[in-house]
Amino acid sequence: MESSTPVIVAIDGPSGTGKSSTSKAVAAQLGLSYLDTGAQYRAITWWMVTNGIDTADPSAIAAAAGKPEILSGTDPEKPAITVDGVDVAGPIREQEVTSKVSAVSAVPEVRTRITELQRSIAASAVTGIVVEGRDIGTTVLPDADLKIFLTASPEARAARRSGELKGADLQATREALVKRDAADSSRKTSPLAKADDAVEVDTTDLTLQQVIECVVTLVEEKRAGR
Repeated sequence: MESSTPVIVAIDGPSGTGKSSTSKAVAAQLGLSYLDTGAQYRAITWWMVTNGIDTADPSAIAAAAGKPEILSGTDPEKPAITVDGVDVAGPIREQEVTSKVSAVSAVPEVRTRITELQRSIAASAVTGIVVEGRDIGTTVLPDADLKIFLTASPEARAARRSGELKGADLQATREALVKRDAADSSRKTSPLAKADDAVEVDTTDLTLQQVIECVVTLVEEKRAGR
């Protein structure tokens, strides 16, 4: 695979492993597009909450899944996301959305809708793309050129997340992470799981820069087709 050949990179793993920061940096460094699939699930959750859909009612969620128009920018330097023309990059990170995204994401109609959206974005990436999420290597892009699964201990992940959430309670953050892992790993449709052919990278004791360098090397090796 020459450097001019588009390369599709799937990066999966639970939150707090450095997935977003790594994916954005790798894409920017290698001139690839970037897609944060979690933001799309957050966007559809935000739309449900904003439009008064009962997020505890899977049938109500399923009935509304096709309504919002979600557009994702793929520039790693400034990834944008809009719902029905509204910039939601900020609102989708708020606690109300965070607390409901697992329930909305578990609804098969939502996953089908978002998966189709993700596949079409990946297919249209001329230079190649880094797609990050929880089921990219297993479900969304099973034929990705390179699959990477980032892991880290719950303690390390909680420390990173509470840092991001500026002073959030470490124990509460860890409990929320473990709870979300359990929900995402046990859902019937596209559970969080490592693809059989994915390269696992444990980021517990690595700096972000070390993780980025590791992933860049993996992509360059794949491109060189050693």
